[in-house]
Amino acid sequence: MKRIGVFAKLSNPDAITVAGEVNAWLQSRGVEVLLEKTLAERMSLSGYPGGSIPAMVNLVVVLGGDGTLISVARQVGDLPVPILGVNLGSLGFLTEITLAELYPALERVLSGEFSVSNRMMLDAVVRRGQQEIVRYRVLNDIVINKGALARIIDMEAWVDNAYLTTFKADGLIIASPTGSTAYNLAAGGPIIDPGLHCFVVSPICPHMLTNRPIIVSDEAIVRIEVKFQGQEVAITADGQVGMPLQGGDVVEVRKARNGTLLVKSPTKDYFEVLRTKLRWGER
Repeated sequence: MKRIGVFAKLSNPDAITVAGEVNAWLQSRGVEVLLEKTLAERMSLSGYPGGSIPAMVNLVVVLGGDGTLISVARQVGDLPVPILGVNLGSLGFLTEITLAELYPALERVLSGEFSVSNRMMLDAVVRRGQQEIVRYRVLNDIVINKGALARIIDMEAWVDNAYLTTFKADGLIIASPTGSTAYNLAAGGPIIDPGLHCFVVSPICPHMLTNRPIIVSDEAIVRIEVKFQGQEVAITADGQVGMPLQGGDVVEVRKARNGTLLVKSPTKDYFEVLRTKLRWGER
């Protein structure tokens, strides 16, 4: 590892402090460190735009939580650059490595003794007539949701060329296996092992109780046409970016060409993280 990029949760002073310590630790071992620009400015150092760093490094270190990692994963995009996520608070679903494990984990990475989990990402495009309006790459989910005062939305759903149903609901979640433990779980959807080749379509507060989440192959293309008039409806990507929709807009979601490579914790497996986060077995 000759070059490592470092990102941090800027609203967390501890993350900025740890970033400075990581920077010094890596440089003392002959590693060139590329700090995200705003983070570097907080440290009175020079940095690089976040979107340009992944193409210049062998590894990205993210200091913060799952939300910070998800944001960085979108910037990494198709590049086969592993992400080492360090959670500075409670254990995260994605940021498995704790602060106490940070430097031993970095030692293993520098010596090449680490493994990664390849997490599927989703590509989503919004079409309005023949025009492509916007395109998103997400690690967790795409969500179509109504505004606070809007009525139930009709969402006509197709899987490839087969009509699925018209959901009448407050919204719809299309989640990857990684995203199955996020909004999908809160909406009553299933937990999906991140190694499985599928994604899930989950209605939010459906009008018909028989409208249940459905898992589809990762080779499928899910197409949703939203049908409404005079309502506030929006699409959000990973809960972080999005835009308003218009009646008749079509949202297409499919598996992305490449996934996100997450450096695995050597001390915790996926099911231990799941047990801990969801407090299974506690009384």
